[in-house]
Amino acid sequence: MLTILGFAMIATFLVLIMMKKMSPIAALVLIPALFCVIVGKGAHLGDYVIDGVSSLAPTAAMLMFAIVYFGVMIDVGLFDPIVRGILRFCKADPMRIVVGTALLAAIVSLDGDGSTTFMITVSAMYPLYKRLKMSLVVMTGVAAMANGVMNTLPWGGPTARAATALELDAGDIFVPMIPALLVGLLGVVVLAYVLGLRERRRLGVLTLDEALVKEEAEETETVLVGSGSAGGSGKGARPAGGSGAGGHAGAEDDGAKAGAEDDGAEDDDDFQGLDLNRPTLRPGLYWFNALLTVVLLTAMIMELLPIPVLFLLGAALALSVNFPHIPDQKARIAAHADNVLNVSGMVFAAAVFTGVLQGTGMVDSMATWLVDVVPDGMGPHMALVTGVLSLPLTYFMSNDGFYFGVLPVLAEAGAAHGVSPLEMARASLVGQPLHMSSPLVPAVYVLVGMARVEFGDHTRFVVKWAALISLLILAAGFLFGIV
Repeated sequence: MLTILGFAMIATFLVLIMMKKMSPIAALVLIPALFCVIVGKGAHLGDYVIDGVSSLAPTAAMLMFAIVYFGVMIDVGLFDPIVRGILRFCKADPMRIVVGTALLAAIVSLDGDGSTTFMITVSAMYPLYKRLKMSLVVMTGVAAMANGVMNTLPWGGPTARAATALELDAGDIFVPMIPALLVGLLGVVVLAYVLGLRERRRLGVLTLDEALVKEEAEETETVLVGSGSAGGSGKGARPAGGSGAGGHAGAEDDGAKAGAEDDGAEDDDDFQGLDLNRPTLRPGLYWFNALLTVVLLTAMIMELLPIPVLFLLGAALALSVNFPHIPDQKARIAAHADNVLNVSGMVFAAAVFTGVLQGTGMVDSMATWLVDVVPDGMGPHMALVTGVLSLPLTYFMSNDGFYFGVLPVLAEAGAAHGVSPLEMARASLVGQPLHMSSPLVPAVYVLVGMARVEFGDHTRFVVKWAALISLLILAAGFLFGIV
């Protein structure tokens, strides 16, 4: 019964958010609360929620201060050279823009943190998508898949969890998987190329002047590119270039119109998506900010301090050095407040969902059922079975639940048929491209929140493509003899 109710709860949640009958926050709270009562454990709901909140509180704290830190770094111009390089490659060609999204997300994912990846990627690419009227779910989907493939890095989390659960060396798991993961990353780039061609056929290849002609009059929006917020117009924030699509070289500054825009002198090289004259720029502190970021990411990878503590210290130091005056610090914090509140609120709402799933025993019951339905004849192929099961299980469960709860059971079943734990561990990683769009992954709410995409729309778009990329990695691993 718990198995049926667990699947029913998940299905109800997904259907309601994809049909936009409920907001994700409301669905994450109310649906598990209802099913907790149906299971007959309503009296323990408070305990389950507190347990869930306690487990996710460090993640929420990390996201809060990471958003502030990287928001400040974007405000002061740290990522401007990278953004300009990507934008010069993309110009106003939808195909190049989508491929550029995949490449940028993959590169930034090297730090092992999904939230960081999504903040930087959306900040760079959102103005282009918005200006050219491109599909924003294409941006979120491609970024999530690229990050999902790169999430298998040993410091990204899943590989370390698999190694810990099965008492293996993370390097022994990851290094042989590199060819299959490269195939998966190539698959993301090819998919981005195909989706970009589809967008190009729909929109055409535009110069900046043509894009401006096509752009309809819109209410001024504040985007997290040189303005400090992707989710609203916080106090002290300012539009990046005078439109919701972002700024460009020669953007309006304090109400003065740029001459280049007036006389149509702009060309593709000026299609920046950045306000190069924003008052928050700190060119004199560029190398300090670069060094601070490198030190922060290095300390995170080396686990010198807990990640929430590192970002808390980093955010405080970045604000103090770049904006020494208290009113300016308050303005920067206020500019990012909407995004911080939206993301942290979603994380704590997800804590209700995970708390009920785990507290009622529904997760354990579902995992046991899935393992039991595997036919005995599939025993020698348990690595492939594990790879296939990793898609739905890592989507509907946290990585901790899957790698520490389910993988050891699957590995034991595989060992009985001569399948090595290393093969099982590698196979368990293939579902990560799909996992990164799971409603239980806090970083995905950073992605959809900053891109102003409905979570249901993102889910509807990305699930089929992410599953395809995951199966591509599994097929490559099988062909290469890795799993």
